[in-house]
Amino acid sequence: MQSDANITMGKIIFYEDRNFQGHYHECSGDCADLHSYFNRCNSIKVESGCFMIYERPNYMGNQYYLKRGEYSDNQRVIGMNDCVRSCRMIPQVGSYRMRLYEHFDMTGQMHELEDDCPNVQDRLSMSDFNSCNVVDGHWLLYDQPNYKGRAYYLRPGEYRRYTDWGGVSPRVGSLRRITDFN
Repeated sequence: MQSDANITMGKIIFYEDRNFQGHYHECSGDCADLHSYFNRCNSIKVESGCFMIYERPNYMGNQYYLKRGEYSDNQRVIGMNDCVRSCRMIPQVGSYRMRLYEHFDMTGQMHELEDDCPNVQDRLSMSDFNSCNVVDGHWLLYDQPNYKGRAYYLRPGEYRRYTDWGGVSPRVGSLRRITDFN
């Protein structure tokens, strides 16, 4: 279990217009439904911490990882439209461990990782995983090697099917620990 002492506060600001113009909303933690705060979002500032933003409420739909920085035009810089409907702050932790399983319900061949893996196929000699258990830390899973393609945020817990992490297939191309909180 994580202690609250390890969690750092984050701050993200959503702007309705590009270049940090128009109506804005500040957020310092998880928000399952941002729709009541703004109609559209075309630029974002992350003043501290790291966040995942989602195109649909309740942390659903396409997701995008944002670290500290300025994103003046969501479509050009991040590759998403103006529809941001939920966000989740990623807490800072000290240790990382994940177990990937060949079959559903954490069965079959298992591989354990404690560090980044730019190419799962090269390192583990397989790339289709149907379940996983994030024992420690917060991770980004990508469907393509070298941290490319669709990204999925994995928090500590059991993912009994690849659809539990939002995956559209069991393909895992690369994995990265979330460590850049400055």
